[in-house]
Amino acid sequence: MSAKEEFIEIYTANIHREGADALLDYLEHKSDFFTSPASAKYHGAYEGGLCDHSVNVYHCLTEYLARERVQELYGVEVPAESVAVAALLHDLCKIGCYRQGTRNVKGPDGKWQAVPTFYYEDKLPYGHGEKSVYIISGFMKLKREEAMAIRWHMGFSGEEDKRLVGQAFQQYPLAFALSVADMEATYFLENEEPN
Repeated sequence: MSAKEEFIEIYTANIHREGADALLDYLEHKSDFFTSPASAKYHGAYEGGLCDHSVNVYHCLTEYLARERVQELYGVEVPAESVAVAALLHDLCKIGCYRQGTRNVKGPDGKWQAVPTFYYEDKLPYGHGEKSVYIISGFMKLKREEAMAIRWHMGFSGEEDKRLVGQAFQQYPLAFALSVADMEATYFLENEEPN
């Protein structure tokens, strides 16, 4: 099964609120979500990398939330729909931001050669997590915990005031869990630095 097929299967099995069908139609037919890279030169820097990353984050988040300690000691219970929304849609901010091009690098023979690459050009510079929340909100209503999780998924690696990150994590456990899942997918499954 391709990552796109898996994404659509997870999405349609779990996300049923008003506007979900329109959002999926947008992702499939009116955006480059399924062909976009996840970054220009780090994790998922290849065609389809954004979809792969989103599915990886979903699996990491699902497994984190299933941990006995998380459920019993921390008392964190997140509906399956919220898990799917947060994980699959956290990086919609990257839609339409990458263009293919080339860059010159020295080959093993010492001669310069053009190699394919991606360039990041954000035509809607609205931030990272907040831009994803903005895009999703144009199609369907987010629960507050979902919006906070998506907004703060970069965790302490973002540019934001670290006190606000900690406050969001403390008040909204899904935000912390999504940040952990995003880092796990990026650093371990995809084995690169985040963009």
